[in-house]
This record gives sequence, C-alpha cells and structure tokens, in this order.
Amino acid sequence: MRNIEAVKQTMAVVRWNFLGFLKNPRIIITFLFSFILCFFLSDKAMMVAEYYDSPMQAAEPFIWTFGDSTSILLCSLLLILLFIDLPKLSPSTPYMLLRMKKSRWMLAQFFYILLVTVFYMGYVLLMTSLLCMKKTFVGNIWSKTAALLAYSPMGKELSVPSTVKVMESTSPYECMLQIMLLLIFYALTLSFLMLFFQMKLGKKAAISAGLMYSLFGFLLDPDVLAKLLHKEEYEMYQIRRLTGWISPLNHATYGMHDFGYDVLPTIGQSCLIFLLILLCLSFLSFRTLKKYNFSSFTGV
Repeated sequence: MRNIEAVKQTMAVVRWNFLGFLKNPRIIITFLFSFILCFFLSDKAMMVAEYYDSPMQAAEPFIWTFGDSTSILLCSLLLILLFIDLPKLSPSTPYMLLRMKKSRWMLAQFFYILLVTVFYMGYVLLMTSLLCMKKTFVGNIWSKTAALLAYSPMGKELSVPSTVKVMESTSPYECMLQIMLLLIFYALTLSFLMLFFQMKLGKKAAISAGLMYSLFGFLLDPDVLAKLLHKEEYEMYQIRRLTGWISPLNHATYGMHDFGYDVLPTIGQSCLIFLLILLCLSFLSFRTLKKYNFSSFTGV
C-alpha cells in the first residue's frame, strides 16, 4: 500500500507540473525556435536528396541532421530555456510537501524532466521528418541516396553518418532509435545538471552551468580542439580518440562511436556513461534537497 501511495503522490506532482504547460509562452517560444532550427538544419538532408535527385528513407533526414555534434548542441541549448524554472515551485508546493516526503517530490521533478525531454526530442524527430516528407519513403531499408553518400566524399563533408559499416550493421529505424536514445541521454544530463545548480546556487548558476556544459562539448569537438592545439591531420586519430571518451557531446554523436575499426566508445558504453552521470547528479540533488530553502514560492 505504501508503494502505491508513493506512486500516486509522485504522479500527482508530475501532473501538477504539467498544468498550463502548452499555454506557457516560454514553452511555446521554445518549440517555435525548435521548429525554426529543424527547418534550417534539415536543409542539409534536402540538399543531398536534390543533389542526387533520389528519395530518402523516412528516418534518414533525422539521422543525417542529428548525426552531427553541432546540430545536437544547438538543439540541446533550447532545453536551457525549457527547464529554466526547475525545480517547479508554486503556492501549492508547501501543501504537497506537508502531505508527502521530499524525496517523492524530487522524484516527481525527475519524471517531469524525463517526460518533457522525450516529448521535446519526439517533436524534433517529427518536425525533421515532416519537413522532408516530399522526398521520403517509409520502408525500413537504406535509400539509394544513403548508399551514394557512403561511397562518396560528400557524406564526410556534410558530417552525414552514412557509412558502409553502419549500413551493413543496422537498419534506418534502428539507427534512428539509437540516435534518439543518445540525444535523450545528453539532454537529460544537461537538464539534471541545471536542476542541481538551481537548487544549490540559484537560477543564474543553473543557466551558467548549462551554458558551460554546452561550451565544454563544443571545445572538445575534434576539429575545434585540433585547431586550438595546432594538430596536424595525421594526429587527428589521437584527438578523436581522446574527445570521443571524455566529451558528453561526442558521446551523444552517433558518428563518434566504435563501428569495429576505431578505439571509440560503443553505443552501449556511451549510454552507461550517461547513466552514471545521471546517477551522480541525482545523488547530489537529493543531498542538496535536505538543505534546500522552501521558504519562498512563486506562482505558476
């Protein structure tokens, strides 16, 4: 009975956090910016289809768009605006805390972040697919365009993660799900980091932490780091190996994984690393909760 009561209380707080979600001007602006971002980023996929004058598989626009670290970074930056009000406080928060444990209230914040992140990434996937639907088909096989990219230098120039190894080892929808999983994990680490700093040091610190986390990933991009360290082309494999393991952004980038010919993390290893980061941030957030000041509350 206690477990059932805990679940009901947690879900009640989650539902409360979603009240007015789709009517919030900040949320509307975030999703509007996301649509504009998808519009500009998906232009790469459309350019490829028009260049070869051939159709694409329905998942390929998303795969080609968010197989690039820069696109992932831009997409995730909007989460800072989306989660700027974490943890969700309202005049009803004191009443909730009197009737339930603080740990359950915090767990509800985690579920809220998870659901919003999945919803946001699903929206990005949908918009990317719809914007390119005139050139796509739904069959779960790689298109002729993808095969041409795998054998041409154009794929590398456009940072399209279409290689012979990938096409032989996975299908388009499976590849899409793997990229989606990596995107969700990266977005969750960013959001949980903001939640922790919001509770520890305040809103400005949370925004700064989110921006620094993104900047850290940008600076550890292999091409950016190579330019900063003045590395030659033959030394790039060392840079790629180093950044592939220590950069969260590169862990979220599909093309920065081991497909059997490089000493880079596998998809499973990246997911495990993200889980460890999330567990650490969750532990720190629960510890901070004990000292968190609930003396002032804001309206919805």
